[in-house]
Amino acid sequence: MKNLLKELCSVNSISGDEKTVREVITGKIKDFCEYTVDPLGNLICFRKGRKISDKKLMICAHMDEVGFIVTGINPDGTLSFDTVGGVDSVVTIGRQVTVGKNNLNGVVGSTAVHNLSKEKREKSPDIRSMYIDIGAENKQDAEKYVTLGDCIYFVSDFTESGNHIKAKAIDDRAGCAIMIRLIQEQPEYDTYFVFNTQEEIGLRGSRVSAFTVQPDFAIVIEATTASDIDGVSGNKKVCSLGGGGVVSFMDRSTVYDRELYNLAFDTARMNNIPCQTKTMIAGGNDAGAIHITGKGIRTIAVSVPCRYLHSASCVINPEDFENSYILVKKLAERIQEL
Repeated sequence: MKNLLKELCSVNSISGDEKTVREVITGKIKDFCEYTVDPLGNLICFRKGRKISDKKLMICAHMDEVGFIVTGINPDGTLSFDTVGGVDSVVTIGRQVTVGKNNLNGVVGSTAVHNLSKEKREKSPDIRSMYIDIGAENKQDAEKYVTLGDCIYFVSDFTESGNHIKAKAIDDRAGCAIMIRLIQEQPEYDTYFVFNTQEEIGLRGSRVSAFTVQPDFAIVIEATTASDIDGVSGNKKVCSLGGGGVVSFMDRSTVYDRELYNLAFDTARMNNIPCQTKTMIAGGNDAGAIHITGKGIRTIAVSVPCRYLHSASCVINPEDFENSYILVKKLAERIQEL
């Protein structure tokens, strides 16, 4: 799956602009399943399994990545911008970005340190005080290449270092890669697979797709924050690279189905799959919208632990990636036995 992940992470598709990554995914799965694209851009797939079940299962991941959007063109030709999704200003300054359909190269700049007051130096910079320099001479020059609303993406090569992978958009192209593999291999039971849009700006695509599919059970595949670095202890680590897939009991948008939570760990034990829990109630994912859709959907999330989430340099352990896939595959089979 490593090469597949590399291909998916290289695609630029922020929330609301998922067409490019959706086309790549469609090319991977079109010969294996039935699929439709709904008005919000969700890719809804049905994969015939080896067996039929009276329980409808939906497995999903989101296609969109965090990024930025052009909000203004300044007199000097630099661009004002805002975030699309939760991007910390600290990981933004000085980053190389690409802007718009012309793939212009740009650099995120901010007021020079020597021009900041002592008070401002001690605070995190405001994203709205930054700008993007595309090398334009003035506003008129920049307007030849950029329009308001153009999308902006981190530039980041997919690299391997030791037993780690670094790339942008691992949240949640890792989940998309796992689902593509599951579709291509054919599941044990009939399964719906949904590649959702606009998760990063409020779980919007999943709210629609869950209503369309109306499953009995849902497995959300995600990437979640790992803070397993020096100086962080206890539950504040959240999870650790090398510990296997992460199964949550609760986050800021969902209290997960207790029976499915226990089933996930029981499945991991039975199959000798490394697995860990998320030790801090934080964040959220598409489960927040899915579990309260319609009459209610029994939902569980399996996440790949990831350092430096929502940055240009997301870092994962490929063994966690593989073990998350195995856990989802086995869990999908056992859910049908409930």
